[in-house]
Amino acid sequence: MPPKSRSFQISATPVTMFAHLLAIAVTTLVLVWLLHFRGGLAFESANKGKILNMHALLMAVGFIVFAGEAIMAYKSVPAKRKVQKAFHVTLHLIALVAGVGGVYTAFKFKHEVEEKDMTSLHSWLGMITICLFGLQWLLGFFSFVFPGAEMSARSSYRPWHVFGGLAIFFLAISAAQTGLLETSIFLDLGLSQEGLIVNFTGLLLFVFAVGVGLSSVLPRGHY
Repeated sequence: MPPKSRSFQISATPVTMFAHLLAIAVTTLVLVWLLHFRGGLAFESANKGKILNMHALLMAVGFIVFAGEAIMAYKSVPAKRKVQKAFHVTLHLIALVAGVGGVYTAFKFKHEVEEKDMTSLHSWLGMITICLFGLQWLLGFFSFVFPGAEMSARSSYRPWHVFGGLAIFFLAISAAQTGLLETSIFLDLGLSQEGLIVNFTGLLLFVFAVGVGLSSVLPRGHY
């Protein structure tokens, strides 16, 4: 078993397991909120709120949860490094596609209700996140997968790739939190049952992000 961190005295294994459970909890809360309280999901509907619901699902679950799982792949997938890399790249690609879909549904909703685009901090953070995420994925793919940079270049770029990935991931969390806050205020949810679900979703997203970040700095454990 590899030595444990001198600072934290714990391996990444229990942290990633806890983060997986948080991902399931977030997914469950989002689905309950959108399907039970918000009327369902749709790309095309006379009820325009369903289009916005699709945006929330794609960004919170499709983008953030999959991106977090991708970051943890090197610590949570019990396989050789090449397999872990395949999981890392594939899950990030799924997150990117979901994120692009989430941006599309947001613009589609604004267009159909005839409101202006890109007017809030939430929309600014979200657009910056998706653009940086796409650039990060492309740089990582061409540097580490195909055609692949020279070993010395990879070694120099790797710590910046890790730092950039975590920074963008926490930026995504910030965008999600501002989106949830906007929704709660606009709908005047307060401490209603729906309001509590929205609040707990935000809290769990933050704790999930902490787990993802912590797992990236802890050594992988073998039990």
